[in-house]
Amino acid sequence: MTANKSPKYSRVLLKLSGEALGGKGRGNICPEAVQDVAKQIREVRELDVQVVVVVGGGNIFRGLSGSERGIERATGDYMGMLATVINALALQDALEKIGAPTRVQSAIAMSQIAEPFIRRRAVRHLEKGRVVIFGGGTGNPYFSTDTAAALRANEIGAEVILKATKVDGIYDSDPQKNPRAKRFAQISYLEALQKQLKVMDSTAFSLCMDNHMPIIVFDMFKQHNLRRVVMGEKVGTLVTG
Repeated sequence: MTANKSPKYSRVLLKLSGEALGGKGRGNICPEAVQDVAKQIREVRELDVQVVVVVGGGNIFRGLSGSERGIERATGDYMGMLATVINALALQDALEKIGAPTRVQSAIAMSQIAEPFIRRRAVRHLEKGRVVIFGGGTGNPYFSTDTAAALRANEIGAEVILKATKVDGIYDSDPQKNPRAKRFAQISYLEALQKQLKVMDSTAFSLCMDNHMPIIVFDMFKQHNLRRVVMGEKVGTLVTG
């Protein structure tokens, strides 16, 4: 088999925002959007690539915006973590309906619907060909699901974090506001920090930088893009040392 027909990565972590599951609407869960994401994940699993997913909950509730409306910050963050579990269950349902076995693990104990996060068990599920979906963030307030993604990627030995967005990479300014915005094919951690490009929040980004965890920011809404990234095609922006 030639190199270009083999996946570049054997174990990846896919970071999905809640908005990715909300589709083009402004909230809740869009079944069509969830199904599209599930199909892309199954397509990668069929390449024998082990896939871990960390989902956000912004389509349902954001702790930070809740605190701005008067909800105590820690309480709001816990509410946001519960929203990520709702999204995890929706994605699990969509994946299993198309024949992709899954397990949901939650950082907040809720044994009736999800396993607790146990690193060794998560790795075993991957080895058995299951997609592992992490809900509940880190289980702690004041930490984002970006930080959960960085933490879990390092814990389970992922080779790369694939950060799904609605744009085709990292730009030097907002491409929707500036038609001359420049897209980076590759950028270093330090340059991204110096340019304040906000790839992830600072805690998550520092964790990736300190542990040499590469990040690829790409457009998940373009069909087959996840497969293209896993196969090593030049899609999106690579953030590395």
